[in-house]
Amino acid sequence: MSDQTPSFEKTWGSSASSGYCSDEGSDSEFEQYYTARTSFVRQPGKEKGQAVREPAKDEPAELGKQELSPADIQKKVKEYNAQINSNLFMALNKDGSYTGFIKVHLKLVRPVSVPPPRKEGQAGRRPAGTTVKRRTSFYLPKDTAKHLHISSRTRAREVIEALLKKFTVLDNPGKFALFERSERHDQVYLRKLSDDERPLQLRLCAGPNEKVLSLVLKENETGEVNWDAFSLPELQNFLRILKREEEEHMKQLLQRYARARERIQEALSSSKPG
Repeated sequence: MSDQTPSFEKTWGSSASSGYCSDEGSDSEFEQYYTARTSFVRQPGKEKGQAVREPAKDEPAELGKQELSPADIQKKVKEYNAQINSNLFMALNKDGSYTGFIKVHLKLVRPVSVPPPRKEGQAGRRPAGTTVKRRTSFYLPKDTAKHLHISSRTRAREVIEALLKKFTVLDNPGKFALFERSERHDQVYLRKLSDDERPLQLRLCAGPNEKVLSLVLKENETGEVNWDAFSLPELQNFLRILKREEEEHMKQLLQRYARARERIQEALSSSKPG
């Protein structure tokens, strides 16, 4: 990553009250996910009106792996800046690198964990070396997006870590992945970036059009859940979620059968013999 910490241009578009979980005086070490209703394993789905699939081997992809000479970079930066209608320009540095802005869309299905809100009268930062014993969990708004000012040397893993650090997300960065999203021939293509890929080079090679390329932060889906990436309290929370959902499902079943029993008894009592 560059010497400067990536800067973030936009705050969350809506409040964190959607799916927000308050402390509610719980005595457990970690906050429970009271609003969790998503499966722990999610298969890639289709967006509305569009097909989503991995690019075939013969399709052009991986723009960020193109080898660019200093002359190529200078030309592409000039062309890029001529196409944008904002002040989010790219700039060349004397050492041959360049800086610019990328926009990351956060499309997370599961809740994220952050430190609990500070109580009134509680001021100052947490002492260095101390750990957070409690967490608050909530769902991010679906339209959340952030602009980051980064260097051409900033790698995908560093972008993920910087995003989580900026918004004090306590979850393991390994639970998330950065994806390249593109639209071609009425189809949407998603490609997971490797940790060492450089998002700003992707942006430069693709140009500013987000239909050609956009960057998306999602859960790191591998077909199976990597349970080793979760802490013991988080695993205990998942068990609580499963138990709560099982109890709710059983309650609904019992209520349905009770209503059916009442209707049958009403029909029997109202029927005339013979």
